[in-house]
Amino acid sequence: MSRRPAGGRVRTVYLGSGSFGAPVLRRLATHPRVELVGVVTAPARPVGRHAVPTPTPIATLAAALGLSPVLTPERLRAPAALASVLVLEPVLAVLADYGQMVPPALLDLPHGALNLHPSALPRFRGASPVPATIAAGDGDAAVSLMRMDAGLDTGPLLAVAHLPLTGRETAPELEARLADLGAELLDRTLGAWLDGALPAVPQAVDGVTQTRPLRRADGRLDAGRPASELERLVRAYLPWPGTYVEVDGERIVVTAARVEAGTPGDTPGALVRHGAEPALATAAGRLVLERVTPPGRRPMSGADWLRGRRGHVG
Repeated sequence: MSRRPAGGRVRTVYLGSGSFGAPVLRRLATHPRVELVGVVTAPARPVGRHAVPTPTPIATLAAALGLSPVLTPERLRAPAALASVLVLEPVLAVLADYGQMVPPALLDLPHGALNLHPSALPRFRGASPVPATIAAGDGDAAVSLMRMDAGLDTGPLLAVAHLPLTGRETAPELEARLADLGAELLDRTLGAWLDGALPAVPQAVDGVTQTRPLRRADGRLDAGRPASELERLVRAYLPWPGTYVEVDGERIVVTAARVEAGTPGDTPGALVRHGAEPALATAAGRLVLERVTPPGRRPMSGADWLRGRRGHVG
């Protein structure tokens, strides 16, 4: 990346780690108002059974686009790490799915630090907005472009783009669609922001909700809840933390399910036959297990798993 300004372009650093930010980086790399002077991402992490150090999706994309430097600080707030960014003399920072707190020195750049967040802020601030949107059964999803402040997703909004939902989306599918929508939103609004023609409006004080990082235990399908809620969790918690039922002491991972009506004799928590498929009886309706992964085995249809079971299913 050249350090020499050109035309009306502004010196910009991009911060991101997850795949949600990849379309944004692609747009910034060719945006007529942006001189991309650096990319900041998380360090390579061990992945897989053999713990192979693997770069982030953003590091991989930056290499493919021929971008440099690519900085991978363990802690961006460490003085040496921050200095390595500031020496690039940016006047704008753009973030998407970075995963670290941003130091005040970047928040206070002349054009600020802009963040793309996949929800209609102030709804679903925090770490897991996409799963939360699906789990809540919302009729639409959104991406918000905000100027960051010192709080967690509390900064004033520049623009919001909405996306209607069908009620069949999984988290990976929805995140990919929102990533593209966010890149388009940034592309069409960045020029106005840089020209001072786009105001940053404080977030509403009503409707604030907070999300947290998901844990493995969140994936247990509680039969005391309605089947419709559990079906949404199956889609929301792909690929992490995943959802599961416990059958005869074994944890059966559920990757696809649907809701069917129950029968008067259903006992919540019981695994019952629904035609050729297994189903979890719940507080309201049956959750039919369409795709499962038993311990130590490959993914399979619920019907195939049921045919191979030796234990009793009602």
